[in-house]
Amino acid sequence: MSDILTYTVDNDGIAILTWDDSGRPVNVINDGSTDAFTNVVEALANDEAVKGVVLTSGKRDFVVGADLEQFLAAGDDHKAIMGMLTKFHGALRTMEKSGKPFVAAMNGSALGGGLEVAIACHHRVAADNPKARFGFPEAQIGLLPGGGGTQRLPRMIGLRAALPFLLESKRINAQAAQEMGVVDQVVSPDDLIATAKAWALANPNAAQPWDDKKFKLPGGAVQSPKGIETFMGGTAMLKAKTNGNYRAQQLIMQCVYEGMQVPIDTGLKLEIRYFTELLVSKQAKAMIRSLFFGIQEANKLKRRPEGFDKTEFKKVGILGAGMMGAGIAFQSAAVGGLQVVLLDTSAENAAKGKAYSEALLAKRVKRGKMDQTKADGILSLIQPTTDFNDLAGCDLVIEAVFEDRTIKQDVLKKTEAAVDASCLITSNTSTLPITGLAEYVKDAENFIGLHFFSPVEKMPLLEIIMGKQTSQAALAKSLDFAQRIGKTPIVVNDSRGFYTSRVFATYVMEGLALLKEGVKPALIENAGKMAGMPVGPLALADEVSLGLMHHVQSQTKADLGDAYKAHPADEVVGLFVEKLGRVGKKAGKGFYDYPEGGDKRLWPDLAQHFPLAETQPDVETVKKRLLYIQCLETVRCMDEGVVETASEADVGSILGWGFAPFLGGVLSAMEVIGLDQVVGDCQSFAQTCGERFTVPESLKAKADKGELFHAA
Repeated sequence: MSDILTYTVDNDGIAILTWDDSGRPVNVINDGSTDAFTNVVEALANDEAVKGVVLTSGKRDFVVGADLEQFLAAGDDHKAIMGMLTKFHGALRTMEKSGKPFVAAMNGSALGGGLEVAIACHHRVAADNPKARFGFPEAQIGLLPGGGGTQRLPRMIGLRAALPFLLESKRINAQAAQEMGVVDQVVSPDDLIATAKAWALANPNAAQPWDDKKFKLPGGAVQSPKGIETFMGGTAMLKAKTNGNYRAQQLIMQCVYEGMQVPIDTGLKLEIRYFTELLVSKQAKAMIRSLFFGIQEANKLKRRPEGFDKTEFKKVGILGAGMMGAGIAFQSAAVGGLQVVLLDTSAENAAKGKAYSEALLAKRVKRGKMDQTKADGILSLIQPTTDFNDLAGCDLVIEAVFEDRTIKQDVLKKTEAAVDASCLITSNTSTLPITGLAEYVKDAENFIGLHFFSPVEKMPLLEIIMGKQTSQAALAKSLDFAQRIGKTPIVVNDSRGFYTSRVFATYVMEGLALLKEGVKPALIENAGKMAGMPVGPLALADEVSLGLMHHVQSQTKADLGDAYKAHPADEVVGLFVEKLGRVGKKAGKGFYDYPEGGDKRLWPDLAQHFPLAETQPDVETVKKRLLYIQCLETVRCMDEGVVETASEADVGSILGWGFAPFLGGVLSAMEVIGLDQVVGDCQSFAQTCGERFTVPESLKAKADKGELFHAA
């Protein structure tokens, strides 16, 4: 017995083993729990009075995975990491070969190592819990399942079903897990333990099929025609999706391929070796830091100032019912459960904004993700209007109108006249400085930027921008709102373009600069995707709208005057908007053509306006230029205090504009690649491409001293 795992034995000899770590809010796998699990499994296996074991949880969830902090604390000590894993594997094998039935009774989610414990049991029963999820999220953070997942799952459900589940980090509900064969039974929560006990009593000599010498892999062995087809096709698909950037997915394929051709104990040793290789890699450490700990810290509102009561929101106002305003309205109502006033210049426009939510909800109902009653309830929360007086009683108002100071000034003044002084007034601007917009309201301390990303219902980031006079109270309230509507917030200080828009723009602009130099458009686009960006810079320019880019460019020139620094991309944008009238995807023409009912294709006449250079750069050079220009601008943002923490810079880059996740974010990328390498390459680019590649002194100093942006 321990303070982590306890058990009782009933009159039938069935032990109810409860995992309930008193020192943690959830059950995790670490040294302490592994020791306790090993000891109790050995005791139960050797106790003749125990005929079977039902393993369940005293927490809301079953087991949510490994303690990553402890694994990372081992640093690069291969022996220590392998020792931890070997002990855990040993406990699971003792359970499997005990000659007694072990049944997992999962009351809630079983993820990563938690699901590995469950599939090592002889039978799995899950409660019909709508919030419970089952899956292996390891690949999402640069790892592979290290507790037997790569070896047991294919042996349970076959190669073709197991590989996508392992590679894609999907989290599925109990019913889907049962259909897949990962869960054997789904029952009412009240029947969970009784069902598990009944199975244990009915199967006193339970054993794992893979421990039978006659065992055959379901669906065909690796070298069978179906197996060969699975790995050949899977390898090609993996290369197409990842461009070879993600080491974890590569090793999952390799681990399954090799492990399915040897006995399970040998396969488990292979898995331990590959897991250790990943864990000590720079890539995995960067991904874990940003995609696990960084996002977790942001969601827990680490940047929230102390001394302010939590704000309970009831009603919010949104100015502008276009795509952004409509998306914010949906998120506020559907996730936040808030009453929403959606205001626009005409009743027709406001109604269109509400119709956006109606269409999204209809899709969810059609797919069985929501019933109509709930959808109707969400829709009833959104009030379309043209009357500013309807904003009365709002706790928060978000301005989401066109990026024009005159329009923003008008709506902000009208808003301030309609709401109480306690109402927080915010702007969703993506480029205009918050401090400047604050001049249009009476209380600049109660004015802040809330920069959402499109489409709002899919993009998880919320960039909160502090103006020079914005109060800590306004920041606390904004962070509370982010949490209420399910967004991951980062906090930045005021600057033109803030952080995300400012750095994101450099990627697009560098792509346009390459085009102007005569680099093949297909090379530019493919290099962007090969570097890990979601789409190429030319396609992204079309998505953003060249018209909007031209407007922002003109506004910036007007604001900065002689201080404005021209960029090679300026001429490209001007040409497309002013002379060619090709303003982007919405217009059906930009750098790409967008035929109705067909796939987009690069505009064939690009070469007429940008003749191809005789000598083309290699793909690595283009990749570096597209990535490094973002890195340099981020360092400048750090130097200027626009972004205060490396973690927020990385999280914001991944969630905000899709910066290469396999590099852990824009600052982590330089640490993965090597600061010396980045500095040297950028110094060369500064000579050949221009001063935009000038290396900040702070970056040179870090490289010279061997320092990092993140603490070790």
